[in-house]
Amino acid sequence: MKKVLWTMGLFSLLLPCFAVAGSKAGEAVKQKIVVEKVDGLREDFMKGVDISMIDQIERSGGKFYNARGELADIFEILKENGVNYVRIRLWNNPTYESDVKDKKGNVVAKKGDKMGGGNNDIETDLRIAKRIKAAGLKFMLDFHYSDFWADPGKQYMPQDWKNLSAKELENEVEKFTRETINRFVDEGAAPDSVQIGNELNSGFMWPIGQLWSDDPSVKIGGMKQFTRLLDRCSKGVRTARGGENIKIIVHLADGGKQDLYKWIFDEVKKAKIDYDIIGLSFYPYWHGSMADLKANMEMCAKRYGKEMAVVETAYAFTEEDGDAQGNAFQTYSDEENGYVPSVQGQATELRDIIATVSSVKGGCGVFWWEADSILVDGSHLSSTEGNTWENQALFSFDGKVLPSLATYNLVSGKGEVENVWGGEAKNGSGFVPYALAEPIEITVKPGVTPELPSRVKAVFTNDSESLVDMTWEKIDWKNQKIGKVNVTGTASGSDFKAVAVVDVSNRQNLIEDPSFESGKMGKWKLNGPGAASFMENNKGNARTGKWTYKYWLGTGFKSILSQTFTGLENGTYELSLWAMGGGGENNIRLFAAGYDGTAKQITAKIVNEGWQKWKQYKIKIPVSSQNVTVGIYLDTAPDCWGNFDDIELIKVE
Repeated sequence: MKKVLWTMGLFSLLLPCFAVAGSKAGEAVKQKIVVEKVDGLREDFMKGVDISMIDQIERSGGKFYNARGELADIFEILKENGVNYVRIRLWNNPTYESDVKDKKGNVVAKKGDKMGGGNNDIETDLRIAKRIKAAGLKFMLDFHYSDFWADPGKQYMPQDWKNLSAKELENEVEKFTRETINRFVDEGAAPDSVQIGNELNSGFMWPIGQLWSDDPSVKIGGMKQFTRLLDRCSKGVRTARGGENIKIIVHLADGGKQDLYKWIFDEVKKAKIDYDIIGLSFYPYWHGSMADLKANMEMCAKRYGKEMAVVETAYAFTEEDGDAQGNAFQTYSDEENGYVPSVQGQATELRDIIATVSSVKGGCGVFWWEADSILVDGSHLSSTEGNTWENQALFSFDGKVLPSLATYNLVSGKGEVENVWGGEAKNGSGFVPYALAEPIEITVKPGVTPELPSRVKAVFTNDSESLVDMTWEKIDWKNQKIGKVNVTGTASGSDFKAVAVVDVSNRQNLIEDPSFESGKMGKWKLNGPGAASFMENNKGNARTGKWTYKYWLGTGFKSILSQTFTGLENGTYELSLWAMGGGGENNIRLFAAGYDGTAKQITAKIVNEGWQKWKQYKIKIPVSSQNVTVGIYLDTAPDCWGNFDDIELIKVE
């Protein structure tokens, strides 16, 4: 991580130009970050976190430390750093309905065991809610109406409601909602807001409240039954004690998708459902740019006239994996914008999303999902797996508060922090570019003038990425000798200089899209399941750029990705590619066939050894038929995964 010099005015940094890596997890608390104030932020803006895991984390031995290095109550740490609202999910009965076995048939969880993920039943949530209220914070209760995780891909009916008719379910869900809220009220922990369902893109309480299904044999309730259930959930809130004062939230994921929000909220409006706030999930690496979010919110503001809050967002302070489980995080970096996975990048993402929501009429809050997700044995997102979220918490792996948590104060222009580990968080502005987001590498033939980009994506001193205009030095390309040439460019309006590497070479890569950056199969032909072998947009899994050819499936499968070249000049060609993955496959091979007019093949066995452990594989091909078919053969085992990048086919003799 770079050292940041800050002033209240313009940053002045002269730093080397390179593609930026994220910060190291062990150094996270030592980082010095700068956050720009958000002008016009309303006083009652919900500066929220979801810490639904907290009860299980602490019962498993997890501890939290404030900026002074003191062991402290997490709610006091949150409040000290500007958090004013806490969101907690609620599951009906988070226990296993039957024994759970691993791939070898071993029982890893028994019927009736707690499922993990916070074990958020009513009793657990009551303990948390009382602490929220005792700390003087507001409380959002998030009904999932499920026994475990509910999201666009799964909205399973609670086990106790599976045999109910549609009418019985309507009555039961209203009663359950009302009685649950009354229980919180009676114990002095009344919720200030309530979500009636979680990420309802596909409905909830499947199949009765299901909006669509890929399986025509499944009988679903559709939009009519979904809105009937949603209406009864709303009535359950309003008929609870004090329910008239509770803000009701209807929540969808994919916060940048206008068509999705129109489709569902038009029907919600038509059904005259009583609610107050449109809730959105918006993770930039899944859901798009801040511009996408703003456009959707502006549409919703005009169309529905409701308040709006991003009730889930997050970003990583490091790309490192703390428990060898793998992580859900993907670096966000599109054609124009992005964030470095660092403490500074994390803070900037939070600041920018607060600014975006605040800029829209009715924008009322932002919540960071599982800010408490530190590494503790016995406290995971389920009882049968590890943690996939620890690098997106607002605490270090071992529970020390990160400087990025202070963003909640700093967006209001207060709460600067210096911690005992040497880290700090301060207000500032005037961010300038200091590095390239991605290297610029171009190959041209001798005598050809390369097309250098007029705009490049640069990393700024707040670890955000955006485009800058470039002016490149003049070079006599007609007389340039074979070899690599470094070309210096200067960014408009700053002292930032970037270097593009131009390889003047007679070697021509016959693969038109060698890094798969088009995101399309193009001239590649796939023989196998497209759901298992596909192009993936995930910079964190790419060697260069952000796209790769990816494979993964819960079951074993076979596939062949191939491309045929005809009319070649006979001679020796070299085929190469880079690969990485989890390992354990039956057989992966890089191959060439048809090069001599027979059925013979030349292959190179690919052996993956872990995430980001990239290895290059090469084969020499003596083409004598003017044709060759090249490709990747896969024979996988269940849950195997991997990525391929930067493939080349070059004539060498």
